[in-house]
Amino acid sequence: MLAEQSSSPPTKIDLAGSRDPSDRIFGWLAFGAAGLVLLILGLIAITMTNRASSVFREMGLEFFTSKRWSPADDKFGGLSFIWGTLYTSAIAIVIAVPISLSVSLFITQVAPRWLKMPLVYVLDLLAVIPSVVFGLWGVLTLATPIQSVYARVHHAVDGIPILQSIFGASPQGRSFFTAGIILSVMITPIITSLSREVIETTPANEKEAAYALGATRWEMIRGSVIPHSKGGLVGAVMLGLGRAMGETIAAALVIGASIGQLSINLFSSGNSMPAVIANEWGEADDLHKSGLIALAVVLFLITILVNVIASAIVRRSMARSRGANS
Repeated sequence: MLAEQSSSPPTKIDLAGSRDPSDRIFGWLAFGAAGLVLLILGLIAITMTNRASSVFREMGLEFFTSKRWSPADDKFGGLSFIWGTLYTSAIAIVIAVPISLSVSLFITQVAPRWLKMPLVYVLDLLAVIPSVVFGLWGVLTLATPIQSVYARVHHAVDGIPILQSIFGASPQGRSFFTAGIILSVMITPIITSLSREVIETTPANEKEAAYALGATRWEMIRGSVIPHSKGGLVGAVMLGLGRAMGETIAAALVIGASIGQLSINLFSSGNSMPAVIANEWGEADDLHKSGLIALAVVLFLITILVNVIASAIVRRSMARSRGANS
């Protein structure tokens, strides 16, 4: 009797849920929600491109290569704003990424339990502070005193060929670097929270195996935690970069609103695509609004490109991890 029971074939379980109508309904609802997101994204892209088409026809490639922005003369060159957006975002990433990764590693690998949860709560609170608060703090509290710091840095590097161009003369409190600092403060909680969640998914047996082989804590982090979390960390950084590029109010308050500024001088004033849209939209006529919408289209395309690159890096990292584990 026992032999007959043990020799009977196991019952097959339908994991796909094809026999259950509720599973099929849920699948169609999920598919519809995903399709709705893509539809909305496509409609936004089509609408914005149509509204910006008059400036694209008028300026052509000059819109991307010229830094002359003169609505009174119907001249719209967005190069300086594109540069300002990319430059301030790069500054923010350079500042925020080391701090974010260090804090996330401290919380997950070093901090005692009594300190871990307060740090997590503080980071979550920082992530939800409105951007206008950071912008007002930057323009009212940070911009004036930091100008003297910029002046001292310039005097220290004056005469050094490359550094004197980067830390140039006539430093402004409202500048590229000040905007980068504010943006880095804003994106640090986001990158830190996402990195912390990714790092905590590292299997405990991998960390214990590293310790069993005599590794120190840093060697364990470098050999087990970072390789396992690399793809997710890249995704967290890219999400922070997307937030920095799209930030409007904070950047508009502290970047200086200088038109046509195309410089690598960190301490000079400038402008960015979101900032100029916010500052000039209220007084713009039809063609001027078309130029501002064209800047929004460029920002939209850059953000999509960043997300595509991030997704490719994450997929490649995950594929390498699976190959190493197999």
